[in-house]
Amino acid sequence: MSTTNVERVLFERPQSLVALPFPYCPGCSHGIINRLVAEVVDSLGISERVVGVTSIGCSVRCWKHFTYDMVQAAHGRAPAVATGLRRVMPDRIIFTYQGDGDLAAIGTAEALHSAARGERITIFFVNNAIYGATGGQMAPTTLLGQKTSSSPYGRDPVAAGFPIRVAELLATLPAPGYIARVGVFDAANVNRARRAVQRAFEVQMEGKGFSLVEFLASCPTNLKMDPVKANEWVQKELQQYFPLGQFKSPEE
Repeated sequence: MSTTNVERVLFERPQSLVALPFPYCPGCSHGIINRLVAEVVDSLGISERVVGVTSIGCSVRCWKHFTYDMVQAAHGRAPAVATGLRRVMPDRIIFTYQGDGDLAAIGTAEALHSAARGERITIFFVNNAIYGATGGQMAPTTLLGQKTSSSPYGRDPVAAGFPIRVAELLATLPAPGYIARVGVFDAANVNRARRAVQRAFEVQMEGKGFSLVEFLASCPTNLKMDPVKANEWVQKELQQYFPLGQFKSPEE
């Protein structure tokens, strides 16, 4: 009696990702999020129509890892550039990929007004509560009491204000179609994050307005933790102030 060995592929590189090692620090969440975007683009069959916009920070490194056209914007201006691209190329699917120091600080106005206008773009917003590329300074999403290189005694709300909840803020506007916050600190949440990425793209493709997915992410290097501890911190501490969930959808 003969038997046939059947090989099953459980995991492989998405076609939309270039065969290059990621440049991110060990344990950084950017690699996971890059892969999720690429997987969804592949599954939707839209790689020939997608244009991505990066800004400044660790997030900018993704431009050479996607196979589709990418544009680099000035610091914080990715939503403005994405708006221009969408308006002159209405057949394209436009997304931005930004960190918290970029979108929630110097780029606050661009993100806010893009959402207020209901621009048909998708923003992928990586919230790791710290400036990653420039040395671990306090970000707009840094938690109260959290120590950083520019807040060595911990974030003081009197001097620095409170962390900004971007998803909740933008969800108060009438024009956005889809806004969600997800985590990538364990397998179950990575799967949920993938579904949110897909829904965000679908909302844009269906002409239902602006969409944003916020990712709670880890930065082990600047948090000064190993990758396991950094993910635990995101799950136990960061998630407490930034609860996961869907804050707006076309179905509501």
